[in-house]
Amino acid sequence: MSMKAIRVHRPGGLEALQLEEIPIPTPGEGQVLVRLQAIGVNFIDTYKRSGLYSVPTPFTVGEEGAGVVEALGPGVTGVKPGDRVVYSNVQGSYAEYAVVPADKLVHIPAGLEPKMAVASMLQGMTAHYLVYSTYPLKAGETCIIHAGAGGVGLLLIQMAKMIGATVIATASTEEKRALAKEAGADHALPYEGFEQKAREITGGKGVDVVYDGVGQATWEGSLNSLRVRGMLVLYGQSSGPVAPFNPQVLNQKGGLYLTRPSLWHYTQTRQELEWRAGDVMRWALEGKLKVRIGAEFPLSQAAQAHKALEGRATTGKVLLIP
Repeated sequence: MSMKAIRVHRPGGLEALQLEEIPIPTPGEGQVLVRLQAIGVNFIDTYKRSGLYSVPTPFTVGEEGAGVVEALGPGVTGVKPGDRVVYSNVQGSYAEYAVVPADKLVHIPAGLEPKMAVASMLQGMTAHYLVYSTYPLKAGETCIIHAGAGGVGLLLIQMAKMIGATVIATASTEEKRALAKEAGADHALPYEGFEQKAREITGGKGVDVVYDGVGQATWEGSLNSLRVRGMLVLYGQSSGPVAPFNPQVLNQKGGLYLTRPSLWHYTQTRQELEWRAGDVMRWALEGKLKVRIGAEFPLSQAAQAHKALEGRATTGKVLLIP
């Protein structure tokens, strides 16, 4: 039995994404075979495809999916064939089937579509760890959220407003800034000169935290926006990696804190995974969190999905449909 999958044999541009027929994998000890119904596309997939993040080749791209349990490997408990499940942080999701460790699977609540479950999973849990754990945002504080119309950005804005913070969002176009405002941002700014505007908004003090998934292009401005002992949370690098710098810069700009986290660091235990995923999917089901699916592509058009994501032609979540 074979399946279609998007494989990379040599890192590179869009041409590195190859649609192939490969055997359907067999679940081993503690693993589950999932028939995928919706697949999440994320910037980390483009980093791995291009070689920015090193992965042994050949590999199946993608690390987020939702679907139905088809078969169980030895020693699996807690799920059964027919269960609807979603997962993230497991390599190999750009395919019709994926083998996933059982302890990485989360049940999809009744009433929530697989597309919405996968659209809220990685990006929703990312937003969750950023505002609840990395820099636990408090009511009355002010934050900057870069790429406010992106998949993580729109969810971050909503969660920050649920907490009661003031949100300054950035986005590259009027249309994207309107989406950020619609999500609840108090201010939606272009990237040019955002640090001066943030200083004005905070009466010269600076913001408490910057949540920055853009990286290189916003780095200087992000540091310049912070209050004394503020924190820069650099959780992505959609514009490219930040160049090496002298840590003395953090001292000069106000005894700043800098962290470079990923979701893996904040889903270390089953309890933590269920807390984050449970909150996000429950809020999506209840309508407290509006999850925007910005674009859907067939699995065979993974290259077009990457092109749209890298070209900043998308807002919200990008999905592949097997």
